[in-house]
Amino acid sequence: MQKEDASPCGFLPRFQHFATQAIHVGQEPEQWTSQAVVPPISLSTTFKQGAPGRHLGFEYSRSGNPTRNCLEKAVAALDGAKYSLAFASGLAATVTVTHLLKAGDQIICMDDVYGGTNRYFRQVATEFGLKISFVDCSKTKLLEAAITPETKLVWIETPTNPILKMIDIEACAHTVHKHGDIILVVDNTFMSAYFQRPLALGADICMYSATKYMNGHSDVVMGLVSLNSERLHNRLRFLQNSLGAVPSPVDCYLCNRGLKTLQIRMEKHFENGMAVAQFLESNPWVEKVIYPGLPSHPQHELAKRQCTGCPGMITFYIKGSLQHAETFLKNLKLFTLAESLGGYESLAELPAIMTHASVPNSDREVLGISDTLIRLSVGLEDKQDLLDDLDQALKAAHPPNASHN
Repeated sequence: MQKEDASPCGFLPRFQHFATQAIHVGQEPEQWTSQAVVPPISLSTTFKQGAPGRHLGFEYSRSGNPTRNCLEKAVAALDGAKYSLAFASGLAATVTVTHLLKAGDQIICMDDVYGGTNRYFRQVATEFGLKISFVDCSKTKLLEAAITPETKLVWIETPTNPILKMIDIEACAHTVHKHGDIILVVDNTFMSAYFQRPLALGADICMYSATKYMNGHSDVVMGLVSLNSERLHNRLRFLQNSLGAVPSPVDCYLCNRGLKTLQIRMEKHFENGMAVAQFLESNPWVEKVIYPGLPSHPQHELAKRQCTGCPGMITFYIKGSLQHAETFLKNLKLFTLAESLGGYESLAELPAIMTHASVPNSDREVLGISDTLIRLSVGLEDKQDLLDDLDQALKAAHPPNASHN
């Protein structure tokens, strides 16, 4: 439920008790004989049994690990879920969820989606007999038209990567579930559990690349899946163990620690992201800014109905050509030219050549992923320093008296 704590800019109220749950759920000192306040890192791969087949909840670390348990319990609480599972990466989570299906089943995937998801569905999953359809799920009529008797899973991101389209999760859930036993998965990586709860809006599975905001420190590669269905949870728990794509205890410890500051980090990402978006929108060398927090975003009202705020993800089109985009990126000093997102540091990248290079060129053109589209992950640095860095880089890309043909 969305309750109480006011949110700026007309978004939903903040989720109640979020910081308290992030700090305390699954972290109880009483679960350890040492009464450790900070959950320890359990590196053991195997656990003593009292008798053959009789253990205290752990037998082999792939099947279950005390440190991973602490993380999974915390994430479930933050997502408003009954269950959560951790995986070795976001794509490991994607692969595991896809193993719920069988050859001949159809997946409908949002057309504007993380490049790795696109590549996996297009070049790997199809080789195992799955049928993949890429559809603009922001238009529910198109989603409805794409559903067939073979459709077993619908995969959406909102906001999308990198065009930042917003998708009405509740409307998608209504469309999908009236056709029977179809699983609706929402990749919630960009929003994090702090700004959006897909399960409360009707999704069956909420997944993350926890590498991004959920961990927030660019030092862990991990995936997370949250859900409420006991049946789906049992199947995914079996697959987690059977496929073995689990994270290390050290990574679980680090991500669990990252969750403790998720609230204050996301608030700062929102503040800095809004400032950067407003600055870019007023800059003469910027063609267009896409940020759900801006009134100019075509689905701004949907964002306010569905989310408690916005992260630091911004895309914009720089005026000019690929050369101007490359010059801008080369001259950035605080923003680092690098893939990934959601860390405390600010990053910039060119999706057409970097994160989405594996997407067919014809599809990139339709989606608007051009050579002048730049994606920013706005970090936690001082706001004015970020604006000054963007300003000088834009001026370097468009020096006075230069030709702009």
